[in-house]
Amino acid sequence: MKKNYHSLVIIFIVILLSTYIINSNLIIKSILEYTNIFITKLFPASFIIYILSSILIDYGIINYLSKLKLNGAVIYITIMSFISGFPSGAKYTKELLEKDLITTEEANFLITYTNFSNPIFLLGSISSVLTKKIAIKILVITIISNFIIYLLFRVNGKKNIITISTAKVNFSTSLKNGTIGAIKTLLIVYSSSLFFYLISVIINKYIFLRPINYVIVNSFFDLTKGIFSTALLSDVTTRTLLILIFLSFGSLSIHIQVKSIISDTSIKYKNYLLGRILQVIISIVIFFII
Repeated sequence: MKKNYHSLVIIFIVILLSTYIINSNLIIKSILEYTNIFITKLFPASFIIYILSSILIDYGIINYLSKLKLNGAVIYITIMSFISGFPSGAKYTKELLEKDLITTEEANFLITYTNFSNPIFLLGSISSVLTKKIAIKILVITIISNFIIYLLFRVNGKKNIITISTAKVNFSTSLKNGTIGAIKTLLIVYSSSLFFYLISVIINKYIFLRPINYVIVNSFFDLTKGIFSTALLSDVTTRTLLILIFLSFGSLSIHIQVKSIISDTSIKYKNYLLGRILQVIISIVIFFII
């Protein structure tokens, strides 16, 4: 079975490579276009936040939050994943698990609901294809749906304040490690997103799709392109609902990003997938209620 899988992957990659060579001009143009979007939209929204987050952890931010009689790690990861956007929930969860600031049980709990789109990017991108009011509505629904998942799966975390000695923390080392960690994460985001973005480009070139199918195919491979392609649809309700579903479940590239980040840990991808399926269902229900 595994051998057959590897054979299929090889065949798929060879077909992709051949297609890319035949359409080299289109591929180069698409790479440059996506790289420009990544550098101007995605990279600035996450890079410095990832670095500062790493430094905060090194200097004991979890301890300070825990002294407020809160589960410091859970509060911190929730807030930072909301600010940074996906796949930062997986990044922060993995980082705190490796530092023994959370248990494996907590990590598998956190991965189910810390799925937020960067609010700055979300409001900006959705406002450009719909309206600011609808963008805010979608943002609120994603927050509520994640909170409901939090209530469904919450676990008792570490109750004791975890003491981290900050006396030995060197700022330059912390900055270096934070920068390296941020670059590694963003490279995973860039490479996986670009990989699936180019697949959607080739599909769109060779297969004629109706507008609704075009939107769904693009969103399946790349969330950003999927959101912007909803502008092709005339019905506002359909566009809003599709964007909400895309953000709740995530694209194939986002799932690959999360799986890559947590691959060498005890965090289970199936928990993330379960969370996304539930978030889609909950978000749709809230959408029609509101």
